[in-house]
Amino acid sequence: GLRRWMTDYVAPHALWSAEQYRAAGHLTATALERGLKVVRFAFADVHGVLRGKTLVREEALRVLRNGVNASATLLLKDLCGRTSFPVYTPGGGFGIPALQGAADMVLVPDPLTFRVLPWAPHTGWVLCDLHFQDGAPLPLSTRYVLRRCLDRLGERGLEFVAGLEVECHIFRLDGTAVPVDGELPATLPLNTGYQYLTEVRYDEIDPLMEALRVNLQALEMPLRSLEIEFGPSQVELTFGPTVGERPADLMVLLRSAVKQVCRRLGYHATFMCRPKLDNVVSSGWHLHQSLRRVADGVNVFASAEALLSALGQGYLGGLLAHAAAATAFSTPTINGYKRYRPFANAPDRVSWARDNRGVMVRVLGGDGDPATRLENRVGEPAANPYLYMASQIVAGLDGVDRALDPGPSADAPYSADAPALPKGLVEALAALRADGCFQEQFGGFFIDYFCRLKQAEIDRFMSAVTDWEHREYFSLL
Repeated sequence: GLRRWMTDYVAPHALWSAEQYRAAGHLTATALERGLKVVRFAFADVHGVLRGKTLVREEALRVLRNGVNASATLLLKDLCGRTSFPVYTPGGGFGIPALQGAADMVLVPDPLTFRVLPWAPHTGWVLCDLHFQDGAPLPLSTRYVLRRCLDRLGERGLEFVAGLEVECHIFRLDGTAVPVDGELPATLPLNTGYQYLTEVRYDEIDPLMEALRVNLQALEMPLRSLEIEFGPSQVELTFGPTVGERPADLMVLLRSAVKQVCRRLGYHATFMCRPKLDNVVSSGWHLHQSLRRVADGVNVFASAEALLSALGQGYLGGLLAHAAAATAFSTPTINGYKRYRPFANAPDRVSWARDNRGVMVRVLGGDGDPATRLENRVGEPAANPYLYMASQIVAGLDGVDRALDPGPSADAPYSADAPALPKGLVEALAALRADGCFQEQFGGFFIDYFCRLKQAEIDRFMSAVTDWEHREYFSLL
């Protein structure tokens, strides 16, 4: 409609800060100075998958303050790409006329996220926020969900600090043929596995790890370490702490960057939790988190007299109290629940302890350490980071407000008397629907949307005939 002929959509709706306007100037100057050919306008869908449009430089700079139109149905698809809502019915399946008929949403670039992609140096990249045509934020945007939670922290004079510890698998592609739809790429392991932190194994794949290091640091990511993990072809990347929505922005860019760099070099990277390949073990995403006072930068989890401050104890209590519901966001795939196994450096129940890798929440630091933090080990690396982090803030603040006691530590985590984590996605979604705190803070509208999308995934899984079923029944019955 009329909006596509405007020259400035951002200013009338007050969508940028002064800092973002300055960053937009830097984006324009960089695009011209470095001779960029295209700019990718990207956003993370509800699954955490980056989608968007690529514009030639001249058009990208022209629409920078006007946004880019894209079909809102991109937010209504399950992981197979099928639209899971009746978008052509009145209200588009949501009672929102603006979503009816596969209508457009507006991708508004956040210039603060602009990068030049080092593996494609002709290409700029910028993360976008999602809005209706009238300027209102789109409530289905997961970046918007996180920002609302961060605003709640800001009202208390606090900000969210998070560091990333991410495992993934990287395999060598066996052949160059593109698999047909439904087939998996043929792959070979990089090593024989079960060689945790072995220097020789690292050196064997040093050229690949160096390519990742060069590209991730060129993206200005706070990379700390690259490690050989336990299983064959499994690696771990860790990143220093960042503030606000930046750690979530980094996570979506990290996954996309690793996959793109690896593919160009003849490898396949996957953040799937537990691939069905010989000897492969599960991958996790450990989220290190704390809260910091904006006024003086003090970590409010730290205490000189105790392991955690009273606020930190309440926050931990909230993570435990809402653990079952929050797993729908930290572990949003059917596959991810196969990681919750005893004696596997992964949690299988709702527990905490100091520096223990078998619990759900590991407390690090303490006794006045300014780096005191909670490491939630429950997540899978495929989780949408905006929802994962938002779920932590919602659960933690509820614990703070109610002064929830986290209870005793689980020093023997796999035999502790503690509630079991959900056994599967169906159980997690049921817990989410029943959690009044999430219903209130995320909004019943969003919870219903999220659950309906995940239910579509579950329904497809339940209708598929698996290898296990074929082996179990085909000959005997």
